[in-house]
Amino acid sequence: MSKRGYHHGNLRQALIDAALVLIEAKGPTGFTLSEAAKTAGVTPAAVYRHFEGREDLIAEIALQGFAVFADLLAYAYDSGQPSALASFEAVGRAYLAFARKYPGHYVAMFESGISMQRTPELHTVADRALGVLERAAEDLSKQIPEAHRPPPQMVSAHIWAMSHGVVELFARGTPGARCPFPPEDLLESGIGIYLRGLGLIPQDK
Repeated sequence: MSKRGYHHGNLRQALIDAALVLIEAKGPTGFTLSEAAKTAGVTPAAVYRHFEGREDLIAEIALQGFAVFADLLAYAYDSGQPSALASFEAVGRAYLAFARKYPGHYVAMFESGISMQRTPELHTVADRALGVLERAAEDLSKQIPEAHRPPPQMVSAHIWAMSHGVVELFARGTPGARCPFPPEDLLESGIGIYLRGLGLIPQDK
């Protein structure tokens, strides 16, 4: 592949796309900026026109990922109406769908060690994604007296952690992790058990 240096038409996005390929193949710390440049077909020096280092590149991938993630969760929540529970479960399924469809972004967002506070833009878009879960938890809580409602931030954090666990263990082909149930069923049943324990949905008859 020839080196196109500074004349690449969209160097910034080309480097992001190259890094996504490398992240999926080697993980977020398994490649160098020089490898990203080589994969993109540009000179290593050209990378520094846009990124100071590998972490800046990964942070940009995380930013793009969170933007798509937030939109996907919001769409799932809105499409799950009229039931608050259906909307909540739709958000969980959207979480798994995102992890499958955008594995490189998912790793950059949650497994690279990049802080969500790294830049104001990244913090804002990550908060927007978490806000969908918090809104779903708040809507579910409206059926019980305010004094007994769990904080929506706590509920959303627990569901986020549960979703991430299902992704890590069963939704991405982790070696040695075997389960007779589809990841979607695992997450949905886990969410149901959790929400019933909090009194947010009725117990099964």
